Amino acid sequence: MNYLVVGASSGIGAEVANLLKSQGHQVFTAQRRNVEGLPHIPFDASQPNFDFSALPDELHGVVYAPGTIQLKPFHRFSMEDFQHDFQVNVLGAVHVLQGCLPKLKKANGANVVLFSSVAAQMGMGFHASIAAAKSAVEGLTRSLAAEWAPAQIKVNAIAPSLTNTPLASSLLSTPEKMEASAKRHPLGRVGESGDLAASVQFLLQPNLWMTGTVLQVDGGMGNTK
Repeated sequence: MNYLVVGASSGIGAEVANLLKSQGHQVFTAQRRNVEGLPHIPFDASQPNFDFSALPDELHGVVYAPGTIQLKPFHRFSMEDFQHDFQVNVLGAVHVLQGCLPKLKKANGANVVLFSSVAAQMGMGFHASIAAAKSAVEGLTRSLAAEWAPAQIKVNAIAPSLTNTPLASSLLSTPEKMEASAKRHPLGRVGESGDLAASVQFLLQPNLWMTGTVLQVDGGMGNTK
């Protein structure tokens, strides 16, 4: 099967791309940096200009993994901060999905996986910008799920909590920070890229009987606090 993983240069996206490749699928990646061993399409989510002709005629799945983390008091966020988070998390996904739609339709059954955040589902101080952007991702997920269901294109999202990736490195840069973050999760640890990749794999099942769902993969934070 043919899959596009956007944001596969590191972290969750890289884990997803390598997992799909190991299972024998044809995997295309899109990000600013090349990924060794995988077809690469240059893409910058902050200034999207995607060469969709580089993809095959049929796509069985799209995973949009770019993300941002800006944490600070609300009064210190600039309009540019909000615009950047919305551009990378929402408008970048819109650009990719609009261009990929004809290829997803040709697959006669495809899956789209987007990424939200636990911050969109529970009140968390200092998360105003990312919470707003990821809430928009959840709205996009549900709307497209309804609109694309007749074409058998399922659209779901994953809402993780803090995950040990390069994007979150400043929040987990010392043993003390790692321990404090782990204690905030009922399951006693922060997420790893493999946790999220396994969830993506589940949502890419060809015969998946769910759409419009936001799957909470957050160590229990969203449901047990």
